[in-house]
Amino acid sequence: MLEIAQSLLHGFSLALTPLYLYYALIGAILGTIVGVLPGLGPLGAMAILLSFTLKLDATGAMILFAGIYYGAMYGGSTTSILLNIPGEAASVVTCIDGYQMAQKGRAGAALTVSAVGSFIAGTISILGLMGVALFLADIALRFGPPEFFAIGVCGLALLVRLSEGSPLQAFIMILLGMALATVGVDFLTGIERFTFGIHELGQGIDFLPVAMGIFGIAEVLNTVEQREFIQSVRKVSLKELLPTRQEWRRSFPPMFRGSVLGFIIGLVPGPSPVIATFVSYISEKRLSSTPEEFGKGAIEGVAGPEAANNAAVGGAYVPLFALGIPFTPAMAIVLGTLMLHGLTPGPNLIKTKPDLFWAVIASMYIGNFMLLVLNLPLVNVFVSILKVPRNILLPIIVLICLIGVYTVNSSSLDLLMLAVFGYIGYALRGVGFPVAPLILAMVIGPMLETSLRQSLNITGGNLADMIFRPICLTMYSIVGVTFILPPVLRFFGRGHLPGRSGPGKNRLE
Repeated sequence: MLEIAQSLLHGFSLALTPLYLYYALIGAILGTIVGVLPGLGPLGAMAILLSFTLKLDATGAMILFAGIYYGAMYGGSTTSILLNIPGEAASVVTCIDGYQMAQKGRAGAALTVSAVGSFIAGTISILGLMGVALFLADIALRFGPPEFFAIGVCGLALLVRLSEGSPLQAFIMILLGMALATVGVDFLTGIERFTFGIHELGQGIDFLPVAMGIFGIAEVLNTVEQREFIQSVRKVSLKELLPTRQEWRRSFPPMFRGSVLGFIIGLVPGPSPVIATFVSYISEKRLSSTPEEFGKGAIEGVAGPEAANNAAVGGAYVPLFALGIPFTPAMAIVLGTLMLHGLTPGPNLIKTKPDLFWAVIASMYIGNFMLLVLNLPLVNVFVSILKVPRNILLPIIVLICLIGVYTVNSSSLDLLMLAVFGYIGYALRGVGFPVAPLILAMVIGPMLETSLRQSLNITGGNLADMIFRPICLTMYSIVGVTFILPPVLRFFGRGHLPGRSGPGKNRLE
C-alpha cells in the first residue's frame, strides 16, 4: 500500500504540471461538448482527434482521451434531463426520470445529483482501477503466448454475445476486422498478403483512417439524415441546483451501488456504460420502497445510472492497462493511440512506463473534479451549443477528419480509405450491423495472430498443450458456457423437461 501511495503521489506531481492540466481541461471541455451534441459521441470525437495526438506525448494523449471519455458521460446527462435528448447512448436511461424531474421544476436538482454521482463513481472506479490493474499486471507477467491467445478469443467471444444486434452479425464483423488486420506484409515471412497488386497496401490498412471513417464520417452521414431537433432550452439558475435533504438521502445509496455495479460491468467486453445504466436502473427500481415513482421523476433513477455509466469507464481501462486488450470500442481507440506512439499496452507497460500509468490515474482524479466544477455553473453555456446549425458543424467535422488523416502519412490512399470506411460504416448502421466489433477485431487481430503463431512454435503444433493449460482451459470454458448456456436456458424456459415427450407435453402450461 505504501508503494501504491508513493506512486500515486508521483503521478499527481506529473499530472499537476501546467501542460498536463491543460490537456485534462481541454479533454473535459471537449468531452462535455461531445456529450451534449446528439450523435457524435466520445468514439467519434476520439477517432477524429486520433491523428492530432501524434503531436503530443503518449501521456498527454492518454490524459486528453480520458477527459473526453469522462466528459461525454457528464455532458450526455445534461441534454437528457433538460431536453429529453440523450446526447450519448449511455444517457438514454437518464431521460426516463431526469426529464420528468425537469418537468416538475427539479431540473437543477437532477443535474447536481447527476454530476455528484458521476464524481463519486469516477473516484471509486479509479480506486478499483488502481488495485485491480496492478493485481492483474502482476499475474499477467506469468502469461505466455497461449494465455494471451486464449484471453483474446474469450474477449471476442463475449463481445459476440453482448454486442447489439444478432451474434451472427457481430461474428461477421469480427471476421471482417481480423481480415483487414492481415492486409500488408507478413511480419515473419516478408510476403505481401491480400494487397491485390496495390503497392501502397503493402504497409497495411492503417487503423487511423478506418476508425475516423467508421466513427467520424459515418456519424456525419448518419446525422445528416436525422431531422434537426429545435427546442427552446429553459435556463437553470444557480439557486435551483441545490437538492433538498430528502433528495440527497435518496441519492447517495444508489450512487454507491451504481458505482460498484458499473465498475464490475466495465470489466466485461461490450458497450459496458450502456449496459451498466440499464442494470443500475432495474436494480434501483427493485430495491426501492416506492417503485411506482420510477418513470415519473424518481431521483434514484438519475443517481444510480449516472454513477454506473461513469464507473464503467474506469472498469474498461483495467483490461487495457493490465492485459493490453480493449474490451470496448473507445478502449480500442486508446490502444491505437498508444500503438501510434510506439507503446504496447499490457502488464509490461505498467512496469516499464510507470510515469504514464500513474500520471493518467492522477489525471482522472483531477479531470473528474474539473468536470464537477465546470458542468454545474456552465450548464446553460453547454446546452446552448445545440443551437449551432448542422450545416456549419458537420462540414467542420469532415474537414478535421480529412486534415487529420492526411497529415500523418501524406497519403492519398489514406484519404480514399477514410471515404470508403466512412461509407461502409454508414451502410452497416443502415442495415443494423454493429461496427464496434470490427474495430475491436482489427486492433486485437495482430495480437491474436502473433500469439497463435508463437504458441504453435512453442508447443510444436500440439493443440492440446495450448488448450489444457490452467488459464487457457478456464478461458475456453468461459467461451463454451457463453455460447451453450443461453440456448440451454431458452430450451428449458420453453418448458422442455427431461423425461417428457410428445409435442403436447413439451410446454409448461
